This record gives sequence, C-alpha cells and structure tokens, in this order.
Amino acid sequence: MVWEIDPVNVGTGLPLEGLRVLDFSRVLAGPLCAMIAGDLGADVIKVESPDGDPVRSLAPPRFGDDATYYLAVNRHRRNIVADLRNPDHFDKILELVAVADAVVENYLPSQIRSLGIERLRAANPECVWVSVTPATLGGPLADLPSFDLLAQARSGIMGVTGEADGPPTKVGAPIADVVTGLYGAVGLLTGLYARAAGKPGRRFEAPLLESTMSALINQAQGFLATGVNPGRLGNDHPSIAPYGPVTTSDGLILLAVGTDAQYARLILVLDDAELSAKTEWAANAARVRDRESVRTELDRVFAGATTQEWLEVLSASGVPHAPILDVAGAIAQPQISGGDFIGTMSTPAGPVATMRSPLRVDGQRPPIRSGPRLQGEDTIQVLGD
Repeated sequence: MVWEIDPVNVGTGLPLEGLRVLDFSRVLAGPLCAMIAGDLGADVIKVESPDGDPVRSLAPPRFGDDATYYLAVNRHRRNIVADLRNPDHFDKILELVAVADAVVENYLPSQIRSLGIERLRAANPECVWVSVTPATLGGPLADLPSFDLLAQARSGIMGVTGEADGPPTKVGAPIADVVTGLYGAVGLLTGLYARAAGKPGRRFEAPLLESTMSALINQAQGFLATGVNPGRLGNDHPSIAPYGPVTTSDGLILLAVGTDAQYARLILVLDDAELSAKTEWAANAARVRDRESVRTELDRVFAGATTQEWLEVLSASGVPHAPILDVAGAIAQPQISGGDFIGTMSTPAGPVATMRSPLRVDGQRPPIRSGPRLQGEDTIQVLGD
C-alpha cells in the first residue's frame, strides 16, 4: 500500500514532517501521545473499531455530537474504521503497518492475543511500537483494565492529595493519563531517533501505574530513603514553608517561598513587627517544623488587605507568589489571552477554540493544521472502498 501523506502535513517545516504514525489507541493517554507526534508534523492515522473510541461519548460537555473530552486529544490525524476481527480489514491494516514509522496502541495483553496484534508487529520490525499498558507487562495488573482514577488510587497520588484530616482526593485533572501519554511520546520520539541513528530500541512501553507513580517524585523518594510514609498535607509542601495559600481579606493568594532569602524578602515587604520578631523562622527547617504557627501569623498579616492589593504589593518584591485562578481565570490572564497558546481548530460541528501545543520550535508554536474528524471520515480515502 502507498501511504500518501495528507496534504495538510506537507510543507510544514515541522520536525516530524514525512513520518507516518498509526494510532490504535483510545481514551486519553495513547491519543495524547499520538497527538503530540501530530502537533510536531507527523502524518497520523487513527484506526477506530466500529464501536468507536469510547471517549467520544464521555459527556457532558459536548460540542456538536462529540464529547469535548474527545476533541481535546484527537486533532492532527485522519480517521478510519476497521474491524481487526474481519480478515479483509486486518489485511488492509497490515499493509498500513508495513509502511508506518511508528504505532501507538493501548490493547490489553488478552486483546493483543485475540486480535493478532503480534502479526501486525511482525509485518514491520523496523517500526517504532509504543504500547500504553495498565501496568508493566508480566505483572499481576498488566491485563486488568485501568483508567486515570484507578491509577491515581493505586499509585499513591491520592494518598498524598487532600487535607490531613480529610479523605484521599484525586487530582482535578486526569494527571495519570497525561503523565503516561507524555512518557509514551518520549518513547515514540526516542525510538524514531534511535532508528534514524541505527541504534536498537524499537518497542516502548508506557505503563499507566508506573508512569503515574513517577509523578510522586520527592514523595516516593523520601519514603524509599527513610521509610517514613508521607501523608496528606492539603496545599502544604512536605519540605518547604511557607509554600501554599494564605488568607487575605477577600480570598486567597499563593506563596511559594522556596529559600531563606525569599523568606527574608517576604518579611521585609510585609513589614509586620510581630512576624519580624520571629527570628527563629529565618531557616526553612524551623518554618517546616512550625508550619501551623507560620501559617497563622501569615494569615493574620494577609487578612489586612485584599488579594488584589497584596498582588500589587508583592509584584516587585522578588517573593514567588500567584493568584489562585479557576479555569476561566487561567485562560483570561494576559500571559495566555495575549499570547498564541489558545487557537482555533476545525471539528465536525464547526470551529472551536482549543489549547495549542505548549512546545515552541525555533521560537514558533506549531500551527493547528487539522482538527478531530468524524468516525471513519477518511476510511475510503486511506483504505479504498
């Protein structure tokens, strides 16, 4: 089969232009991985089963017939439908795999066996293959379906998220899927580089559980080194204080005082006699030890003015701080609203605003060349009638 590059992916000048990626994945982590390749110029074809990607119906909210969840991670790819249990369809897909540079999939091991996915891999040993799995293959959880929430629960992320006297809480965004998708993209790009350099490294695995656990970073390392199991601290940091929200007269403002020098600048700008007298808090270790007392004192001082007034006072202080914004506020802030991060993409229901790739290439953000497609919209063009 001749894989003709989609014209929208020709002449882009992007780093992955000319590379062909097949995306068999569903829901979020795998599609995000493939979308990153598409953002960077690859020609991506998404292969959906006749039942479709289940994320299409994870709504509300919707835009047209599609869930916005689907729209978020499915731009920059053509869409075909194929039933791998149908021998004729399988043979057509076999031809696509034979000329692909990379494949992204998130089949369970049992599905790989029943669908004959290893036959697809054998058709192109030089193809970079990225498998997004529930957990590392060969382990007891590898063939159990998993989702972002389950991974957050098993990984320990929920164990360190929430108030100390409250229940474990999930992160408000699908952090497990996102981290896993990013690791998948690292594997895909590494494989393409290794292949171009004549080095080994064709098959990559991005396991949801272990990828999510990697986001524990300092929390896991602290436990592994000391045996002390970290708990929930709400918005506090286990190793730094003050490093979280303080209460103003009308809301909250976030402080991220990471060094003793920054704390000294905070004391200077607050100009409060009682707080200045607490000289023992000049060292971070003492502030962490007395974090509750530090927070009480800071709340007392910050309650004397509004959030906006404190933002103006702190703006030139050199003290790391930020307003705590909701999604609408984050998108409306001048850094975002005045930049090019929010763009417009096409969808079956019409144009819609979306977040573009956060990456910039030689000072330019990759343009949005095409948006999500109807299920099977490109089947005839790619596979024939």
